[in-house]
Amino acid sequence: MASKSKIEKQKKIYALVEKHAAKRAELIAKGDYEGLAKLPRNSSRTRMRRLCQLTGRPRGNYRKFQISRIALRDMALDGLIPGMKKSSW
Repeated sequence: MASKSKIEKQKKIYALVEKHAAKRAELIAKGDYEGLAKLPRNSSRTRMRRLCQLTGRPRGNYRKFQISRIALRDMALDGLIPGMKKSSW
């Protein structure tokens, strides 16, 4: 289980990316790299990391469900995902 601070930090990065996306695209189109350097580093899309929404796990995530493969398996075993049955995993 990831710490709550890690998940909150990611939320702040997502908010910064959304806030500065238009400005960043405009500066890139102009070729103004000095202006880009003045923007916060965490406002770049490459700083975003896809984390599991339940556990905070950084690897093995499904984009469609936004959860890790392990959490998906546990939810499927509990019958929480409609249409998904346990097979021989």
